Amino acid sequence: MNTSAHTSLFTLKNVLLINAVSSGITGVALIALASQVASLFGVTEIQAFLETGIFLVAFAAFVSYEGMRHSLRVKNIYVIIVLDIVWVIASAAIVVPQLFDLTAIGYIAISAVALWVAAMAYLQLQGVRQISAA
Repeated sequence: MNTSAHTSLFTLKNVLLINAVSSGITGVALIALASQVASLFGVTEIQAFLETGIFLVAFAAFVSYEGMRHSLRVKNIYVIIVLDIVWVIASAAIVVPQLFDLTAIGYIAISAVALWVAAMAYLQLQGVRQISAA
């Protein structure tokens, strides 16, 4: 493996692990603090926060597993990228029409997370392209 391919692989692994850690922390926080988060969002029902938290913990485990593999599986990384993109689209579908009558803090939080997830998807895609070209 040449140096540039090794550097690209290292960068992609780091992005995957950052994605895994940030997703896992967010998921655990949504589960542990579902009532408080619901209150910040101006809603009383916590089910959506719990379900999102559970999804994020599972997603984090998958991304972490893929990021720690010695040999990255590009097909699985594309699955991660697609899931990140779906997250961003779903977030926009909530924020743009202001669904669910959330608080400004709720919409800002959804937007901030979506921007972070979009950055992860972009960086992962760049990493996959670099290792595929090498």
